[in-house]
Amino acid sequence: QAGSRNWGGMGLPTTPCTHSHFTFSQPKGRREKIQHFAAAVDYEMNRAFMLTVMVSNQAPLASGIQMSFQSTAGVTISVTDVNEAPYFPTNHKLIRLEEGVPTGTVLTTFSAVDPDRFMQQAVRYSKLSDPANWLNINATNGQITTAAVLDRESDYIKNNVYEATFLAADNGIPPASGTGTLQIYLIDINDNAPELLPKEAQICEKPNLNVINITAADADIDPNVGPFVFELPSVPSAVRKNWTISRLNGDYAQLSLRIMYLEAGVYDVPIIVTDSGNPPLYNTSVIKVKVCPCDENGDCTTIGAVAAAGLGTGAIIAILICIIILLTMVLLFVVWMKRREKERHTKQLLIDPEDDVRDNILKYDEEGGGEEDQDYDLSQLQQPETMDHVLNKTPGVRRVDERPIGAEPQYPIRPVIPHPGDIGDFINEGLRAADNDPTAPPYDSLLVFDYEGSGSTAGSVSSLNSSSSGDQDYDYLNDWGPRFKKLADMYGGGEED
Repeated sequence: QAGSRNWGGMGLPTTPCTHSHFTFSQPKGRREKIQHFAAAVDYEMNRAFMLTVMVSNQAPLASGIQMSFQSTAGVTISVTDVNEAPYFPTNHKLIRLEEGVPTGTVLTTFSAVDPDRFMQQAVRYSKLSDPANWLNINATNGQITTAAVLDRESDYIKNNVYEATFLAADNGIPPASGTGTLQIYLIDINDNAPELLPKEAQICEKPNLNVINITAADADIDPNVGPFVFELPSVPSAVRKNWTISRLNGDYAQLSLRIMYLEAGVYDVPIIVTDSGNPPLYNTSVIKVKVCPCDENGDCTTIGAVAAAGLGTGAIIAILICIIILLTMVLLFVVWMKRREKERHTKQLLIDPEDDVRDNILKYDEEGGGEEDQDYDLSQLQQPETMDHVLNKTPGVRRVDERPIGAEPQYPIRPVIPHPGDIGDFINEGLRAADNDPTAPPYDSLLVFDYEGSGSTAGSVSSLNSSSSGDQDYDYLNDWGPRFKKLADMYGGGEED
């Protein structure tokens, strides 16, 4: 027998429950009933449910028991409110408009609904996906405006539809959000002029052998494309004089020569192409036509291809002259470089006036590898035996390390057996002669200490040996005058002042 039980008991408004909201199941071997919800429960629709449960025995009661074989109980179920995500009532939302609307145009209001009516919450909007960055959405009311010009010919358009995704989020605890997709169908307008195809072609220099088939390409769609109109401009007049164009159908035409012969070369032929849009758009395209001699099959010959490249006789001669001039300049430069290299190797030690080192800065940028690696002519450094080469030299051309030519002063001759008292006078006279000698170095020029040659007129100093045995008498130093007084005091044994 089941008793009456109250679940919830919160005093909230209750709604009688039908059997469709709940199901019951009995676990095997247990005297319990498990209650299940058969449908979703919405707090905003029903905040509480009132159930009446009836229980009865499957087997009849024993005889003699005076009571009912079944019993009823009332059950109250209360629903707790939770934060639910906002949602977009129309998802996906599709709008249609013409391409090219200006920036800042209001397209639509894409707003979401918050199912939590009994909660004071605010919904904020933002972009999730906007591949071309064409749209803006108002964060508070979901109003969508254009941030750029919508172009149907853009790579972001698929089957004329541009798709963007937006997010609506509340400020509940915890916050919840929902997404919505906006699809914009762009209606084509005639905003692209047609372009001529092909851009290059080939034709024979004589008419009626072949023609050039041309067409046009337009980024728009019907009805803003063909049929196209092809025509030649009236300026320059040579275009209509040399060429003619005939229409095959709404999309194709043929270009051919009007005159009997046109010199081989490459010609720019302008053609005006107009579409059928409203209003129509036109474009002047240029097709490069290569005119060349052809064989019997109408194919351009090899010689004709060269001639059609625009290299006439005059152009070929001009190119050859330029090549010859260039080769001559290169050859002259090589000869000049070799000549300079030869002059550098054969340059003598004589220094030109412009190479004078006085009042100049010399740059030494190459040190060489030592005496063993140098191939010098040492004969140039030998001391000359005579002065003939100096006396015969042209005035004004001199080596800076040569002694000036002129009368040399007579230096005093030291007596063979000098008197000790004459040494001071001899030194003074030699010093005076050297000071007045214009040929004595320095002569205000760079002094070069060259190789002096082999041998020497002076004897070996090894013969000036001093005796190490016995004492020597240095008293004669006192007779050499006051300049040698210090030496005499050191070696002569005299007293110092």
